[in-house]
Amino acid sequence: MASTSGSVVVVDALTGLPVDRPSLYVDLEGQNLSRYGTISILQIHVRPTNTTYLIDVQSLADKCFSTPGETRWTLKAILESPYIPKVFFDVRSDSDALFVIFGITLNGVVDLQLMEFAIRPHQGKKRVMGLERCVRYNATFSRYEKLRWNKTKEQGRALFAPESGGGFHVFRQRPLQPVLLEYCAQDVSVMPCLWAYYDSQMTKQLREEVMKASTDRVWETHATTGPSIDTPEGSLFDSVTSASGGSNSTSWTYTVG
Repeated sequence: MASTSGSVVVVDALTGLPVDRPSLYVDLEGQNLSRYGTISILQIHVRPTNTTYLIDVQSLADKCFSTPGETRWTLKAILESPYIPKVFFDVRSDSDALFVIFGITLNGVVDLQLMEFAIRPHQGKKRVMGLERCVRYNATFSRYEKLRWNKTKEQGRALFAPESGGGFHVFRQRPLQPVLLEYCAQDVSVMPCLWAYYDSQMTKQLREEVMKASTDRVWETHATTGPSIDTPEGSLFDSVTSASGGSNSTSWTYTVG
């Protein structure tokens, strides 16, 4: 995982990348990940180089966001730039924690969970899907790779999920257990193939609507009480046809139920 000097290397590796399609795929892990919890690890997958970086936010704190690289960019500036697209999966908890704990206002966010919802047939738009279901149904890699991905998820969950006898305190332990390192890395490394699968089925209008809905999710986390968040699959979307009546012309509202 990146140290202070290592974070400089990471920041430089995140700049000067193509922006015509997303190059950066981001996720966070922590205990009660929100404004009321902690951030332990920040994971970033860089698509053009097929490299995944794990940044030890717990140890570095503000330094990992404020330390400039040789290009003078900081991680905070990259996360806040509207000109650098960054892909998250259900950005709400991540945004809530980053905004309140570190004062970071995410920009340029594309929410994969909303992309999946956007391309789903109208009659199927009842609940948004979690990452595991998206991988099961939409990831374009082999059955063996999916089984390996699921095995790592199960092994990681056994360590940190209370219902499995674990606890989120394992993300605070240093060094982080190897299975947790792999758990953190694989969630972001699978995102590019999901993005490509969903994007190939989207119109320009749908892309614009996903960007707007993603931005709305971020701004929702800036409310005094934070976003309405349960588990990702507990979020209900009402798909409402706009006044123009087009089948692809949709506005989205979502509540937790």
